Amino acid sequence: MPRGRYSLHDPHDHTPLAEEQFHCAPGPSGWRYVSQLTTPSGDPAGSVDLALDDLGRPIRLELHASGWQVRGAAIEGVTWVRTDPTGAHATEGNVRAHAFTGTSPAFLIATARLLRLTPDASATRVRLVAFTDPVLAPRTLDQSWALITREAHATDNGPLTVEEYQVTALDTGEQHAVHLSGDVVLSAPGIELEDLESPPSVFA
Repeated sequence: MPRGRYSLHDPHDHTPLAEEQFHCAPGPSGWRYVSQLTTPSGDPAGSVDLALDDLGRPIRLELHASGWQVRGAAIEGVTWVRTDPTGAHATEGNVRAHAFTGTSPAFLIATARLLRLTPDASATRVRLVAFTDPVLAPRTLDQSWALITREAHATDNGPLTVEEYQVTALDTGEQHAVHLSGDVVLSAPGIELEDLESPPSVFA
C-alpha cells in the first residue's frame, strides 16, 4: 500500500498550491485512493476519495474543497451531485463521459487504468469531467492519451516499471508528459512526488 506526499503547484508559474498526503492500494474489486490536502501554510484544503472497479471505471468519488462537496460515480456516463458550503443547495450533473479528472494525481492513475494502453497502440481519445478548484466546478473536456514508453529500471527493491504517457488537450492542442509507476505519479505538470514510504503497487 503506497503512502506518500505530493506537492501541487501551478504548472505555468510554479506557485505552490497544496500538499497532498495520500495512500492507495489495489483490492479485490479494483483500486482505491484516499488523500488529505493542506495549503502551503498548513491549513486543511480538502480531500479526495476515489474507488475504481476492475475495469478502471469510477465506482465512487468524493471530493471536498473550500466547503464544497462532490459525490460521483460512473452511471449512464458519469453522474455527480455537487453541494455548496452551506449544504442548502445541491445540483446534479450527468455527462456521456468516460470518467472524472481534477488536480489530484489520483485522476492520472485512474485514466491510465481505464485506458490500459500499450506502447504500440495508437493514441486514444477520452472524454472526462473535470472538477476545477477552488469550488469544484464541473467542466467537460476531451483528451488524447498515448503510451510512449514502458521501461524497467533497476532499484534496491527490484525492477521498477516506468510508463511515459503523452497527453494532449484536444481543445487547445497542448501536450504534456506524465510518468507513472504502478499507482504512483512520478512526475506530471503541476505535480511533484516528494515522499514515498513504500514501492508502488503492481497492477495485474
